[in-house]
Amino acid sequence: MSKVTPLSGFPEFLPADRIVEQQFLDVIRETFELHGFASIETRAVEPVERLSNQGEDADKEIYGVRRLAADSDEDAALGLHFDLTVPFARYVLEHSGKLVFPFRRYQIQKVWRGERPQEGRYREFTQADIDIVDSGELPFHYEVELPLVIAHAFSRLPIPPFRIQVNTRQIPEGFYRGLGIEDITGVLRIVDKLDKIGPDKVTEQLTSGPGLSAETAKQVLRLAEISSTDASFAEQVRALGVHHAVLDEGLERLTQIVTAANEHAPGLLLADLKIARGLDYYTGTVYETQLIGDEGYGSICSGGRYDSLASDGKTTYPGVGISIGVSRLVHRLISKGLLKASRGTPTAVLVALNAEEDRAEAMRTAAQLRSRGIPVEVAPAAAKFGKQIRFADRRGIPFVWFSTDGGPEVKDIRSGEQVPADPATWTPPAADVRPQIDTPQENQ
Repeated sequence: MSKVTPLSGFPEFLPADRIVEQQFLDVIRETFELHGFASIETRAVEPVERLSNQGEDADKEIYGVRRLAADSDEDAALGLHFDLTVPFARYVLEHSGKLVFPFRRYQIQKVWRGERPQEGRYREFTQADIDIVDSGELPFHYEVELPLVIAHAFSRLPIPPFRIQVNTRQIPEGFYRGLGIEDITGVLRIVDKLDKIGPDKVTEQLTSGPGLSAETAKQVLRLAEISSTDASFAEQVRALGVHHAVLDEGLERLTQIVTAANEHAPGLLLADLKIARGLDYYTGTVYETQLIGDEGYGSICSGGRYDSLASDGKTTYPGVGISIGVSRLVHRLISKGLLKASRGTPTAVLVALNAEEDRAEAMRTAAQLRSRGIPVEVAPAAAKFGKQIRFADRRGIPFVWFSTDGGPEVKDIRSGEQVPADPATWTPPAADVRPQIDTPQENQ
């Protein structure tokens, strides 16, 4: 038998951690639906040509798909999608005649990226996206609504405090144009690395790559240092003395977004002018979300507005979307010991067996309990009750059901309490019916 070799970048949860992830997914899905988003699922592959048009790094990240029996010189025509926005744009074009606009969708699926695996960076991971797409024009108020939806979802999850950072691409683009910079995209991509590599390396790359002068690079960094939870960022930008019509447009738009968001959730949005997002399809507002106190980990939720990603030549479908990096978020919280499941199995009750001949009756008892929503399993084999209790304890099952001469009884193996029980009426405490997410730091 060949030795099993782990594949880096393709994480797999043990059952207890998978319970945490599933509960996160349930809350996220329910919240999205509360806000009127409809679920879709797209295919795992798209034409490589469509995927590779989304930025200079896209080709490096795409996993090509080809048959093992294909000719050796046959290029992969299909690739696994590296996000859910590009396939969604294709979906809108393909099904536009059957959709009602503005179309609100959510999508929770796996994506694949061929990047170097490291903490929080995986080759296969789960994303949870929401997007609003319209036909022709998309009102800017949706750019305020989406971060409020994310804030609602996060408020229902056991996660640390977070901060949603927002910017508009027009602010850096207009500012760079006002400085006479020609390679706008190149500078944006470098500035987007500021949190990862720091200002010194950003300055070095700005002067060696796009060839900016030291003073121009300094102005670029001054802009990136500006942030505020209110509209005061606009005056800070104007104080830098750079002028351009596109910059004015961006400042006005971001002021409207932050002001409107503050009416619903004061301080929720942080106008952060270093946020750029590296993908080419973003054209307006961009978002990133960080856990407060763990900013070095990077963004756990990001997105933005795209005005021309979906177009059939006659009609353009502008949209705005945000994606939660579910795998990235959950793995981080579990690895830091901030979350764990109360047990590693959904089973709340183990029905014990006196003898193998009692299995039919045990199955009937289990069916009665399950009919009332209680997760149950029957013991794998008849054995001494002590052995069956130890089996339940190893599994994390809190209750064991016994058939005794005096009638059925149920034992809470944590407290040792054993009481008579009727399978037609007995119910465990609500907190024990399903596994819960524990936050160990609160219990210390």
